[in-house]
Amino acid sequence: MADNTPGAEPSGLATELRTPRAAAIAGILFALMLGTVIVMMSSAIPRDPTRGGVWITSASSRGSVAFAMNLIPFAGIAFLWFIGVIRNRLGDREDKFFATVFLGSGLVFIAMIFASSAIAGGILTAAQQLEASSAFEVTTFARAEMLEITNVYALRMAGVFMISLGTVWLRTGLMARWTVLLTYLLALSLMLMIDLSLWVQLVFPVWTLLISSLILVRSTKSSMLLDH
Repeated sequence: MADNTPGAEPSGLATELRTPRAAAIAGILFALMLGTVIVMMSSAIPRDPTRGGVWITSASSRGSVAFAMNLIPFAGIAFLWFIGVIRNRLGDREDKFFATVFLGSGLVFIAMIFASSAIAGGILTAAQQLEASSAFEVTTFARAEMLEITNVYALRMAGVFMISLGTVWLRTGLMARWTVLLTYLLALSLMLMIDLSLWVQLVFPVWTLLISSLILVRSTKSSMLLDH
């Protein structure tokens, strides 16, 4: 029976149970927000380079991009929380090598997402101040740079993040082996795919949502057992 006395210190087990739950909630929020951003940006900005500046003339497309840009910082905060809570959960079992790769790739990933979002914001601002011909050239170049950062660098870093975290789970036994195997397969798809469609871009947020949901279910079951 858990100690519910007011002012009493929570037991060590109860404290540990709150840690994975916090990681799960942060991961779910990140996954939902990043998935929303990817869908909105992909639907608003055409992949065809010859139509790179067409979306600037559409009020609905500009609104979608602006909303996505405002959502990105909160997704980044949730992702950083997700990383921090997972590292805290590992504690002394954390392998320094894989932990460094895990943390570094996660930080680079979110930095790349922020950079791509900033470029999208620059496109919106520049297009309103330039003539039509100049705006088309600027937005086409900026769009190509934004997609290069996201599709080539950010998603590759997401793959490295998944592999390193999967290896940590394999060594510590914190997650089931089928989860680790699935993580490896999805990570390799991100790192080896050449043509990154919308569905490939959604691999990382969907994986995060799945892992976070599993962690939340496990921590909830453990909490119910502790209460009884």
